[in-house]
Amino acid sequence: MNKKLPFSLSTTQTILLSFLLAVLVGSGLLALPVSSAQKEAVPYIDALFTATTSICVTGLVTVPTVSTWSLFGQIVILILIQIGGLGVITILSGLMISLHRKIGMGDRMLIQDAFNLNTLSGLVKFIKKVFAGTFAVEALGALCCMIVFVPEYGPRGIWISVFHSVSAFCNAGIDILSEDSLCRYAFDPVINIVTSILIVLGGVGYIVWWDMLRVLKNFRRQKLKCFKNLTLHSKIALSVTGFLIFAGAVLFLLLEYDNPLTIKDYSLWDKIQVSLFQSVTTRTAGFATIPQQNLTNASAILSLLLMFIGGSPVGTAGGVKTVTIAVLLASAFAVMGNNEDVVLFHRTITKQAVSKAAAVVSMSFIILFTSTVLLSAVTDADALDIAYETVSATATVGLTRNLTSSLNLWGKIIIIITMYLGRVGPISLVIAFHTRKENRNSIKDPTEEISVG
Repeated sequence: MNKKLPFSLSTTQTILLSFLLAVLVGSGLLALPVSSAQKEAVPYIDALFTATTSICVTGLVTVPTVSTWSLFGQIVILILIQIGGLGVITILSGLMISLHRKIGMGDRMLIQDAFNLNTLSGLVKFIKKVFAGTFAVEALGALCCMIVFVPEYGPRGIWISVFHSVSAFCNAGIDILSEDSLCRYAFDPVINIVTSILIVLGGVGYIVWWDMLRVLKNFRRQKLKCFKNLTLHSKIALSVTGFLIFAGAVLFLLLEYDNPLTIKDYSLWDKIQVSLFQSVTTRTAGFATIPQQNLTNASAILSLLLMFIGGSPVGTAGGVKTVTIAVLLASAFAVMGNNEDVVLFHRTITKQAVSKAAAVVSMSFIILFTSTVLLSAVTDADALDIAYETVSATATVGLTRNLTSSLNLWGKIIIIITMYLGRVGPISLVIAFHTRKENRNSIKDPTEEISVG
């Protein structure tokens, strides 16, 4: 007779626990004296906060990264960022593949759930492509950053470039340049362009990468039909991403144009640079070229919206995702137009996809609302600053209105939990919707009409 284990973990639970274990191991390493630039152990709550913000690729920090951590500590942080960007399951799967270990059905299900894929076929090839694509883009980004950082910092500029490239691609927003993020490089076109490209490439999602490469291979035959031949997922992700970046940049330019605390005294070109970067970085990247606390209230609220939406699925960005919002809006317009089907780009969206979109947004809003109320209860900060902090933590962005460093113990704990839930909560909910329990009988609960709206 086969003996069953006293307990077994579902794929969802495995993913949740893998992130938690990575946070605990990382915080333990960062709490060691060798991780501190002063060779004295950093308080554990700050080590835990830093490990969480790194593995959750958020970017909020309670202590300055550049001056608090030694080279060893910075290496630990960078490894945590890379693990968080790719995913713990992806890293472990990559190690198994490199050691020529067989990827079993259970491992394949973990990979499928971790990336929210619809099929179990070709997963090993998919993982190999993810690693190859990630390291190639990060390496190229680092080389480009060296153009600026090596002349300025000497040999240390190589390490700064590598750290910055990985952090930007993983949408982590953590840097080892200064305590004011990238404000010193607000007008540097190389850093602006390279960082923005890395953020967008990481945030648009691996599925879109492969789909675009597939279409570009047949560019000569397809010519102007490239976009038409993309999958529906890629069309939605690219369209929403492009629209949000462009619209966000234009609105930031208009709203901040005469703000003396931000861009009023800049040239038109510099104003455009800063506005465009602000629009890109709010897509869960977390770097800042202007102090966020100096933004007008209108710009801050716009940033809240962009942060909450975030990047695209199956990438390194956070937020509720572009495709999710597109599906939800299309569903709303379908209801208002009295249409039964939800249609995007002449394709009908399944009801299951609409339900998942509603579930992800609902879960994210619950996490956001709860953390905002709790943080408001333990701090006397301005309401907008608190909302900025909690949205940034929920969507794993990393932008702050100078509140993170002044958080008390309870505030730090609340943001730690929020970052963790923001990184795994919506994902776990989507995964849970993939699992259907078998209904052993055909009896269903009766249906009854209700009033909505």
